[in-house]
Amino acid sequence: MQSKIIATATALPAQSITQEESLAYVDLWVNELPERERKKAQRIFKYAEVDRRYIVRNAASMLAGETFEERNQIYMEQAIALGEKALTDALKLANLQPEDIDFIISTSCTGFMIPSVDAYLINRLKMRKDIVRLPVTEMGCAAGTSALIYAHNLLKANPGKRVAILAAEFPSCAVVREDFSMTNIVCAAIFGDGVACTILGPTDELRPVILDGEMYHFFDAIDMMGYDVKNTGFQMVLHPQVPERIEAHFDDILFPFLEKNNLTIEDIQHLIFHPGGKKIVRMVEGLLGNMGKNIDDTKAVLREFGNMSSATVLYVLERFLRKEISAGEYGLMLSFGPGFSAQRVLLQWR
Repeated sequence: MQSKIIATATALPAQSITQEESLAYVDLWVNELPERERKKAQRIFKYAEVDRRYIVRNAASMLAGETFEERNQIYMEQAIALGEKALTDALKLANLQPEDIDFIISTSCTGFMIPSVDAYLINRLKMRKDIVRLPVTEMGCAAGTSALIYAHNLLKANPGKRVAILAAEFPSCAVVREDFSMTNIVCAAIFGDGVACTILGPTDELRPVILDGEMYHFFDAIDMMGYDVKNTGFQMVLHPQVPERIEAHFDDILFPFLEKNNLTIEDIQHLIFHPGGKKIVRMVEGLLGNMGKNIDDTKAVLREFGNMSSATVLYVLERFLRKEISAGEYGLMLSFGPGFSAQRVLLQWR
């Protein structure tokens, strides 16, 4: 029996904020900046194409300016609590018990904890004592798709086994009040907090099979995205030329991967794309729109939740798992992350 993506469940913080509500806090945050910079910050929030985000840090506490230690404590507590909820819900959807999982892959880049969150969940849910752990901590937004590639390779080598992927991201814990760079303001405007869990393994139900997964690495692009670690915490690195760099490489990212699998873009019915932000989404939408494709579900996730780093692509995947998709149809997952790299996964519903 082939290994498939059986189920995906998501978990969100209790509190959320609309972009309209955010604007009032932005005014308080940047009130000492020159007028031109204040107006630019307001425009960034207003036109981010994000309607609402869920956050573990409320806006007032962000303005109060917790320390790096305090923010990281919030990250740890929420990763464990929401991680347990997402994993428990995914197991229920898959009709499995915690002890049925053979491998657990956890992804996160917005906080720091040793042991990683999966160790806490193994204890809380009494998972198997011989379960294999694989924490992935430094791949940023690409890690959700990367984890699917790792799971695919694990299951090829271990047929009949099951993998749980847990992506727990809280970018609000990485927003630094004292950092008035446009990069930090953009991140404050588009990033939201969220957790997702995806389970893969054998099933006779109609579900997507991973046919192939590959990474594409951009040379000489280390400085395009990532974090610098400062005394105040993580400082986001996000080069303004990221969309242009992706566009220049897009054909090389897409077409050879499909050709290797004897497919063309015309054969792909479903595009499961990570919504990095408005500019990247618009650029990719333009390129794929010319090929007769759409990324409507990607845009919807960005608008409803913001960019939740590695978890976001699994929120997009969840929408496709809820749809009625016919056997034989293909899907393509695509995300970008620090390195600078692109991650690609080819799916077919069987």
